[in-house]
Amino acid sequence: MTYINENYDVVVIGAGHAGCEAALASARLGMKTIIFAVNLDSIAMMPCNPSIGGTSKGHLVREIDALGGEMGKNIDKTYIQSRMLNTGKGPAVHSLRAQADKFKYSKSMKRVLENTEHLVIRQGEVTDLIFHDQKIRGVVTVSGATYHCQAVIIATGTYLKARCIYGDVSINSGPNGLQAANHLSQSLEKLGIEIYRFKTGTPARIDGRTVDYSKMEEQIGDESIVPFSFSHKEEDIKREQISCYLTYTNDGTHRIIHNNLDRSPLYSGTIEGTGPRYCPSIEDKVVRFSDKERHQIFLEPEGEETNEVYVQGMSSSLPEDVQRDMLRTLPGMKHCTIMRIGYAIEYDCINPLQLKSTLEFKELSGLYSAGQFNGSSGYEEAAAQGLMAGINATMKILGRDEIVLDRSQAYIGVLIDDLVTKGTNEPYRMMTSRAEYRLLLRQDNADLRLSEIGYAIGLLSKERVDRVINKRNSIEEEIHRLRKKTVGANEAINSFLNKYNSTPIKSGITLAELLKRPELNYIALNEIDSDRPKLKDEVTQQVNIQLKYEGYIKRQLKQVEQFKKLEKKYLPAQIEYEAIGGLRIEARQKLSKIKPRSIGQASRISGVSPADISVLLVYLEQLKRAK
Repeated sequence: MTYINENYDVVVIGAGHAGCEAALASARLGMKTIIFAVNLDSIAMMPCNPSIGGTSKGHLVREIDALGGEMGKNIDKTYIQSRMLNTGKGPAVHSLRAQADKFKYSKSMKRVLENTEHLVIRQGEVTDLIFHDQKIRGVVTVSGATYHCQAVIIATGTYLKARCIYGDVSINSGPNGLQAANHLSQSLEKLGIEIYRFKTGTPARIDGRTVDYSKMEEQIGDESIVPFSFSHKEEDIKREQISCYLTYTNDGTHRIIHNNLDRSPLYSGTIEGTGPRYCPSIEDKVVRFSDKERHQIFLEPEGEETNEVYVQGMSSSLPEDVQRDMLRTLPGMKHCTIMRIGYAIEYDCINPLQLKSTLEFKELSGLYSAGQFNGSSGYEEAAAQGLMAGINATMKILGRDEIVLDRSQAYIGVLIDDLVTKGTNEPYRMMTSRAEYRLLLRQDNADLRLSEIGYAIGLLSKERVDRVINKRNSIEEEIHRLRKKTVGANEAINSFLNKYNSTPIKSGITLAELLKRPELNYIALNEIDSDRPKLKDEVTQQVNIQLKYEGYIKRQLKQVEQFKKLEKKYLPAQIEYEAIGGLRIEARQKLSKIKPRSIGQASRISGVSPADISVLLVYLEQLKRAK
């Protein structure tokens, strides 16, 4: 029997990307915090792809940074290649993605945790939660040690009752062969928490020395590096980059897969969990997209000091011999050697409809949840939730207002609202298409949108928020100047316009109006703008975007006004929806279960119709008159 009995403010269970952000947030806000990991070598581990960011995910990372989180800083320190994606499209979908040295990333984050005041790191498995009067009081570990606290954040990732599967091999293990957490699920079920069983997967890692890269397309990084963290400058983080390579599957690959589908646990019924729709295994892709002659496969180095290469796009749970044979059909990989076999992993997670928008359980005070345990997928989605859970657990302890970002403020708001309002029956992945106001929620303006919130919370310094305020002022001043400055219809101006295939002018026009023309931009206008002030690139970028897309931005701002009106129509915490006449049965059931904060949130619940919303609006008006 153990007699360890310690007191903390916050306990974080799990030290993946969600757990790290949660623990850092609470500790940096002064909370005595302890974070548990089944193995300290798994802190901020990247068990799947060695990258941070990407389409929509890059937005999340920059928002995490703007609020005072760590992920952006850490990838800036440990990246081996950086690319801005979707640059051929509008700025709303530009997304930064960086290949990581996954081993350095983990070590760097562990070092940050180890040197954070108020934070204790402990290797151990939490097996039970202590509650009293529906309030969290502490946790118990497998050794019987007790840790009392005021808040617990569950961020267990894919470790709960984890099972790794390939072919007919099934191992009760967490990712990368690490120990699974086999006891906490039972404790959660006893508390009445609804548990789901989800699945994700990972491809094989191969020895880079056995690859013929000359038969592949080289993918180099960007010459100009955009940092993830707004606190970094390009010159601070620029370094020599490592190339990735592109190859493709072919008829031979597909034939091997089709011939062995009967050996796939995905199709034999061995795998029970629900997998991610937007990141399917290679066998699933070949079956579902049978009309495609080939699929893209990227070879991504796992780090500077290893020969391991990640085969992006070849996630599989097929038997070991099949994985080897299909990999060797790819151009440049005829003689490749597998270092780690690909596998599917099943794990326990929750139905996120049990959570408030603060990520606290509705029926269990002080218990918060974040990351893949909430049914999401991806490092970035996890980190965003962990940050918000850590913030809100701290705010509750301090008696301060909890922080809920809405859908018009941040991708983080979209992510959390989707989970707690709509729920998910498969691993949830963030996408730009999920954000209704994505032109406003660009990755380039995350600091302008969120830094003052991060400062008010206490996670950003006065110096950093002052820089953001100065940046905003510079943007506004330059936009005002461009609106005021007029150029005449003279030969020099029209010659300039002809140079850019732009329609000549017959009368005076402002530089702001010229900037809105598709063929022109802020840099080009320098030729006819003699008194232009010297401004930072981050300022001129915003000036260019805000003026060029002004009409679309104004339209979205009007939409946000309507959205905000419904979000501010708060619903009382205690409503007997069953007693409200006019609501359909399905709406009553859904509203009673989810308990929306506002009319706006209620309107996004599946099964609640516009007619039901009208009934709720009438009900609120009646309540107001009754007062």
